[in-house]
Amino acid sequence: MTTNLGGAAGVQGITEHDIAEYLLNTPGFFERHAEVLATVQLTSPHGQRAVSLQERQMEMLRERIKGLEHRIMDMIRNGEDNLGIADRLHQWTMRLLLTADPAALPQVLLDDLRERFMIPLATLRLWGTAPAFVELPATQAVSEDAKSFASSLSLPYCGANVGFEATAWLDDPTSVRSMAMVPLRRGDAHEAFGLLVLGSPDPTRYAAQMGTEFLSRIGEIAAACLARLLAKE
Repeated sequence: MTTNLGGAAGVQGITEHDIAEYLLNTPGFFERHAEVLATVQLTSPHGQRAVSLQERQMEMLRERIKGLEHRIMDMIRNGEDNLGIADRLHQWTMRLLLTADPAALPQVLLDDLRERFMIPLATLRLWGTAPAFVELPATQAVSEDAKSFASSLSLPYCGANVGFEATAWLDDPTSVRSMAMVPLRRGDAHEAFGLLVLGSPDPTRYAAQMGTEFLSRIGEIAAACLARLLAKE
C-alpha cells in the first residue's frame, strides 16, 4: 500500500479501505492534524443536517447506550418472569405435598396446574396403581401403545396435535392444536407409570422448538407425588 497521501502518484488507485487502514495504523495523524477533526462534517442519522465528527461520535455513543439500556431492561423483565414462574412452581409443589389423601392427588394436581399456569386443558393417566385407586378418572384403561409411547419419551413431547391417543383423554380434544406430553417415572426407571398431557387451541403454545426443562421439572414433581398411588412392588 502507498502511504504517501500527499503526492499525486500516491493518490492514484487509493481506496477507502486504504485510507481507513492508514488512519488505524497511524494514531498520531489526528494529533498532528487536529484541525481535521474540527472541520469534518457528517450527515446526522436524525435528519439531513451536517454535524461534526465529535458530535456524530456522541450520537453513536448515545445510541449504543440506549441499546444497552434496552438489553438490561429485557434482562430485568426476564428475571422477573422467571422469578414468578419459580414462585408458582413452588406454590404448586407445596399444594401437592400438603394433600394428605392420595386419591385426591390427581385432581388437585391438575386443577392447581391449570389455574397457576393458565393451561387451557390438562389431564393425566396412571397405570400400575394400587387396587384402591382403580375407580379414579386418572387410572382408567390405557392402551399398551400409549404406555410404550410414554416410556419411549426421554424428554417431554411438545408440538402439533397429530392424532395422538392421549388427545382423546382431554375434555375438548377437537379444540387441541398443540400439546405437551410429559412422561411420569419413578426415579431413574426407564418404564413410565403415567403420562401428563397438556393441550391448547393455540398452535404455538407448545411448539416443537421450545425448551422442555421446565416441563421436565413439572413431570419430576408430579411423578414423585403420584408414586404414592402405585401398587407395592
